[in-house]
Amino acid sequence: MSHGFNMDGRAASQTITDKIPDLCRSVLPVVVSAHTGTRDAIVEHHQVHGWAPSALKFDIRHSLKNTFRTRWAYTLAKGLLTLVLAPFYGVEKIFIRLESQWSWFLPAFLTGFWLTKKNVFSVIYSTGGANSAHLAGYLLWRTTGLPWIAEVHDPMVHSAWSGSDQAARWAKWLEALICTHATGAFWFTDTALERARSRHPILGDRGRVILPGAPRPDFSGIEYRKGKQLRIGHFGSLNNTRNLSVFLKGISIACSTNPEMASDLIVEVFGTKLDAVSRLSVDQLQLQKVVHVHGRLEWDERTQKTGRQRVLEAMRTADLLLLLHGTDAFCEEYIPSKLYEYLWTRRPILGLTWKNAMLDRMLVEEGHIAVPADSSDAVAIVVSHLWRKWREEGLPDTPRESPYTPAEAVRRILELAPCS
Repeated sequence: MSHGFNMDGRAASQTITDKIPDLCRSVLPVVVSAHTGTRDAIVEHHQVHGWAPSALKFDIRHSLKNTFRTRWAYTLAKGLLTLVLAPFYGVEKIFIRLESQWSWFLPAFLTGFWLTKKNVFSVIYSTGGANSAHLAGYLLWRTTGLPWIAEVHDPMVHSAWSGSDQAARWAKWLEALICTHATGAFWFTDTALERARSRHPILGDRGRVILPGAPRPDFSGIEYRKGKQLRIGHFGSLNNTRNLSVFLKGISIACSTNPEMASDLIVEVFGTKLDAVSRLSVDQLQLQKVVHVHGRLEWDERTQKTGRQRVLEAMRTADLLLLLHGTDAFCEEYIPSKLYEYLWTRRPILGLTWKNAMLDRMLVEEGHIAVPADSSDAVAIVVSHLWRKWREEGLPDTPRESPYTPAEAVRRILELAPCS
């Protein structure tokens, strides 16, 4: 039986959720997580709140959003909550300038320790974007002596740090705990592991790179068909450092060389609104007729399809999938999780990547394209080439399905601390 700690309600929680079916074939997981996700109906699942005002504010606001269906009721409830917590929140921020879930480790550890008195466990598994999950795992290792595996989603320590100095020291301390004491630990990129090991040589061979992958989506039998326009799809969030500006400038350059391309091309944005930088690019480059923003897809009453199914179908039927990596130093140690889902579609992928040889290699090995995330000229060359190919023969599916699966990830994770 294994014992897992994770912070749900975040994108990072998807990587552990995807692994649960494969974990259940080898171990019986017992999960301790935050209150911001849905309680699992299959495995034993305990949800706890962080105790600090910042954690309560984060968790309760999430609960209120799910409780109140009208904006005015949610706004009123959130205002009252903010008013009640304000004095305590203010005191916390004077002395403790950490991420909102820093205090979650204590109730998670106490819940885990209580569970060890009722059950026989074989391994502790801490996973998370939230660093506090790893502190809970460390404390449980210290008190029980069980093997401890740590899954570090995002590099805890990196040169693009934007938080407080106190939070940076906290992250460095937790990374040292993992590298020094974990039975096994793994990161999601070669560079993240190499840099963690260089800071803590004691990690040695206990550190690995294990890619999370993604399960095969159900595309409901939808197949790609070439249409009247070359449809380029972007799925996921946009922000100041991961936006469409470089890509759209490349589109503009390509269209200036091939004027007929403008009427052939559509850039479709799913799952988000345009960020300020992308909006400005659309306006300055006069690409309002090219960029179509669909936002978040929800349940469709007419087709009886969920938002999730509509997204999968849009991916599967796109001519080209756009993968934006970003342009800050953090990207050197980060692979967008969207890549694993994209690979299952077997549609061509154009990745705008930033100083990440591993990501470039993954794309090229699977028959896709990587260009520097700051090069509009490279984008223009590639898009012009793909447009001509699309006109002549279409853009066929890639021959291989994704080799990156949760089943393979679980197999390698269990090698770090075999469960009896």
